[in-house]
Amino acid sequence: MHVRRVVISGIGAVTPVGNDIDTFWNSLKSGICGVGEITRFDTTESKVKIAAEVKDFDPLLYMGKGEVRKTDLYSQYAMAAAVQAMTDSGLEGKIASERLGVYVGSGIGGMQTFISETIKLHEGGARKVSPFFIPMMIGNIAAGNIAIRYQAKGPSLPVVTACSTSTNTIGEAFRAIRHGYADAIIAGGAEATITPLAVAGFTNCMALSTRNDPACASIPFDKRRDGFVMGEGAGIVVLEEYEHAVSRGAKIYAEVVGYGNTSDAHHMTAPHPEAEGASAAFKLALDESGFEPGMPVYINAHGTSTLLNDKAETLAIKRVFGEEEARRVHISSTKSMTGHMLGAAGGVEAIATALALHQGILPPTIGYAEPDPDCDLDYTVNRALELQAEVAFSATYGFGGHNGVLAMRRI
Repeated sequence: MHVRRVVISGIGAVTPVGNDIDTFWNSLKSGICGVGEITRFDTTESKVKIAAEVKDFDPLLYMGKGEVRKTDLYSQYAMAAAVQAMTDSGLEGKIASERLGVYVGSGIGGMQTFISETIKLHEGGARKVSPFFIPMMIGNIAAGNIAIRYQAKGPSLPVVTACSTSTNTIGEAFRAIRHGYADAIIAGGAEATITPLAVAGFTNCMALSTRNDPACASIPFDKRRDGFVMGEGAGIVVLEEYEHAVSRGAKIYAEVVGYGNTSDAHHMTAPHPEAEGASAAFKLALDESGFEPGMPVYINAHGTSTLLNDKAETLAIKRVFGEEEARRVHISSTKSMTGHMLGAAGGVEAIATALALHQGILPPTIGYAEPDPDCDLDYTVNRALELQAEVAFSATYGFGGHNGVLAMRRI
């Protein structure tokens, strides 16, 4: 049976280190930290006072004023990244509507809208609640709005798997194209949850760093790590069937060649201590990737800067590659720069992974200073590395035990 190949032909991102691909990628290569003091609300009563906020975002570059008024910030981020990705791909007008899909998800959805409308209800009663409350808040509306914008009438699948959301949207889109259900899919995710409620919730479940020093709060794999730093934004890719992309002369960043999706079935928030689910997802992606021992490999790790994740993720890499091969693999966590973008993380990190393959530059893990005996692999510390990897992986692991891993190859 003919196996349809799938490539990345367009990319777009709104992040704490840049609101377009060039700025984002240059920031990663230069090791620029996007973490700073929270400006969205007064943090006097908050134990956590820092986050990785998107700066200077203008939705009017991508949407009309009327659309902006009727959309939550997470949807605005998603639309901006989707417009960038579609413009980059040059696909618009070159594909039948029925063959174009949208797989864009969010871990939480329109939290800012949910909070503001709840306050209106509490202070002014039911009549004060906006008639747009529901369509602004629901987690599938970013995908719906993007489909409307591009008349994408093919398969549509918003996903909600916490921090694995975007990895799962891209992975499921990869499978849909491979099996012939679409010729191209706009895929990724968006999040905008830097609010007093979300920060309090993550703080009280002991997930966030309380160090409050932007330079050493998001420090994946470092012994001093004490939690993640909340980020926000969107990461969107255009996945396209290889022959379709080649026939129209599209730019190709990388080929998606594997995908693993498993569940820990272990704990609401903690990873499995033996990394069973993460290892299984990684092995699924690895087995599809065509990897051979000795091949130059890059891994964009989940690397959240939490005590349990970074230890478990290191163990998963060792279990999948074997101890000797694992020590040859080049790993980094771009969350050291972007913070943890939750449902958008997988999309943004898939883009970083594709660019690392495309340009032969591996972004660093910044802020690293103190080695941890439980995290003893090569984490590309503090400086980018010029190296041409042949195969690369982007891994995300979410609350609820969701594990997602994408495999890509240089093309």
